[in-house]
Amino acid sequence: MRSEPAGDVDYESTGRHYSAIRRPEPEFAAAIRVALEDAQSLINVGAGAGSYEPTDMLVTAIEPSASMRLQRPEYLVPAIDAVAEDLPFPAQTFDSALASVTIHQWRDLAKGLSEMRRVTRGPIVIMTFDPDALRKFWLTDYSPELMSYEAGRMPRLDTVVDLLSGRSTVINLPIPRECRDGFAEAYFGRPEGFLNADVRLSQSSWGFIPKSEQESAVDRLRADIDDGRWDQRFGYLRTMSHYEGSLRLIINHRS
Repeated sequence: MRSEPAGDVDYESTGRHYSAIRRPEPEFAAAIRVALEDAQSLINVGAGAGSYEPTDMLVTAIEPSASMRLQRPEYLVPAIDAVAEDLPFPAQTFDSALASVTIHQWRDLAKGLSEMRRVTRGPIVIMTFDPDALRKFWLTDYSPELMSYEAGRMPRLDTVVDLLSGRSTVINLPIPRECRDGFAEAYFGRPEGFLNADVRLSQSSWGFIPKSEQESAVDRLRADIDDGRWDQRFGYLRTMSHYEGSLRLIINHRS
């Protein structure tokens, strides 16, 4: 067990139910696999419980949290205890690299991205969130502090692209209505999800605001759902097949 978390979240104390809520969404997994092209080997950095890890590639998984490593299913390779900023491999070891919903938690973004590029010959694929778009999500109306903090954790897309250098493409990932991956915007048309404490525990941003603010936000949301005010304002979201939110894929090549 590490003496302190490798990133900005202590998953040893908060991540025990993560894999039950944050399951891979097939549409996102398919987009990631296309972006990895014909690569045969992959380093998955910040691999967590294994979401979005292809099963048809030779994978090396990196995950510093013991709690996350223990939640990996048996059909995936065991993860190595290491951090993005210090990958224990020679240069250009892997055909490709993946970092899904993790770069905002790294202690040194520039060093972590540099390490990913150092050990990777081909494409680097990063799934992350656009902080500007994230601030527009309706949950801001119930907890401005929560969403401001969450958006503030997310690196700007142009910053990530500049740090990677080479040639990058940024792709929007529309979020399906029944999204299996329980990040905040996955519940765009299912506000009742935020009333579930396990859902909130799987969204690390809730842990950064005072408990009193968490309870107040949930109470206001519950009241608006019960009396129909949420549906008066946002009910159209319940019938949308997809939501154009803040989720993005950054695909980087050396040149």
